[in-house]
Amino acid sequence: MHGRWWCLGLLGLTALLSARQLAAAEPVPLGTRRELFVEDGLIERLAGHARLVMHRPEPRELVLETGEPWEGNATNYVTVFRDGDRYRMYYRGSHASYLQGRDRPNTRDVYCYAESTDGIHWTKPHLGLFEWNGSKANNIVWDGPGAHGFAPFRDTNPAASPDARYKALGVGGDKPGLYAFRSPDGIHWSLLYPEPVITRGAFDSLNLAFWDAERGEYREYHRDFRDGRDIRTGTSADFVHWTGPEYLNYAALVQPGGGAQASRDVRDPKGAGYPFGRVSELYTNQITPYHRAPHLLLGFPTRYIDRGWTPSAKALPRPDYRRVRAKDSPREGTAVTDGMLIASRDRQQFAVWPESFLRPGLRTSDSWFYGDTYQNWGLVETAPHLPDAPPELSLYVTERTLQETGGRLRRYSLRLDGFVSLQAPLAGGELISRPVTFAGTELRLNASTSAAGSIRVELQDADGQPLPGLTLADCDDLYGDDVELRVTWRDQADLSRLRGQTVRLRFVLSDADVYSYRFASGP
Repeated sequence: MHGRWWCLGLLGLTALLSARQLAAAEPVPLGTRRELFVEDGLIERLAGHARLVMHRPEPRELVLETGEPWEGNATNYVTVFRDGDRYRMYYRGSHASYLQGRDRPNTRDVYCYAESTDGIHWTKPHLGLFEWNGSKANNIVWDGPGAHGFAPFRDTNPAASPDARYKALGVGGDKPGLYAFRSPDGIHWSLLYPEPVITRGAFDSLNLAFWDAERGEYREYHRDFRDGRDIRTGTSADFVHWTGPEYLNYAALVQPGGGAQASRDVRDPKGAGYPFGRVSELYTNQITPYHRAPHLLLGFPTRYIDRGWTPSAKALPRPDYRRVRAKDSPREGTAVTDGMLIASRDRQQFAVWPESFLRPGLRTSDSWFYGDTYQNWGLVETAPHLPDAPPELSLYVTERTLQETGGRLRRYSLRLDGFVSLQAPLAGGELISRPVTFAGTELRLNASTSAAGSIRVELQDADGQPLPGLTLADCDDLYGDDVELRVTWRDQADLSRLRGQTVRLRFVLSDADVYSYRFASGP
């Protein structure tokens, strides 16, 4: 194979790295956890035509429209999570009229609830909790302080009390700051503490928190301003008393795996150079532990861009309505929003993908408006859109925001672990990892090749020397498409003899993608 001969021609690549450099690096303990390519912390170098490629979710069906009198067009702050055999969704109900109420009258913020058995088909149960225009026949789950942005989660803290199995942070009330909430069932909510528990910040966003099982603490992320919209974080042992929030640090992945170039600042289209590697103003954050690799935090902030009344802005859908929206605030007509991807191992330093993870898309109406393309908080697995395939990741994205009618949510899907891949064309490429240790017995890949493509893996010692029996020449030619592709060397997969030893991984690809890898225990 063309790719095979190219791969064998690179056998001398690691000689370019001095033994002193190799020995100086401390090994990273992987255990049996799954590793993704959403940041380049485990990469020593890329060579040939290999690169890290971000993949964009695919739009699927509309799952929710918010046309009820208590819902409206301001549905931006949405939370979705799986809870046993049920999917739960929480979204803001509110309407903002730019037509002096000729479309619909303005309404106050409330929070609404929907649920699903599959994450695709959603219903709005009549909860009977809060009155709207004289009736409790609605799906309002919260009406009170915190209803501007309300972010519930199921608390997996083993010490959580039965009346607080679900918790939330919410913004909106008589006093500025974030309020803490609790619930025994995710439906009936009450204040956990009468005063705001976090007060340093701007908060006009979906501010969120979760139980960080990897660290044994609650972690929160909220909005503030630092040379534009930015994100702070803090921790707590009890969900009431929080550490002073610190701003995140960022490194823009301008050249992933490219050493110093990977942290270079880039400029937004207006020419504004945002410091700290942040790339853009970040409106929301949507940061969550990735359930298949909870040591990694993934964030999906909304990118905010305003380039004014350019020719392109005038050519976007519905320029007449944009002018109406801009009457009192120009940015309401000219600003646009879409989604980004950020990732972190340590909860404070985030790698930023400069390009958009979610684009508004090729549509001729009701799109490309300020407030569109807000991703929900939370990733869930759902049945695949193709038969006889593994589950896929689903996320939910706003459309038709702040238009005359209600808003709506569309489901998007992505391959499991499919945010970023190590990719190479048929001409080939490779990756050398940093030194690592592992605890499993065999190596599994989430990977895809073409019919002509291939993947090979070599294990090396800490100095970059191939280990006998595990060289590139020993590795069986891997091809196919699988989320658990087993790596073998001369038809043998057992790596138990190397558990706890320092090794390096060398991935050599030809017309292939690798999305994640792990040292699994057992067959």
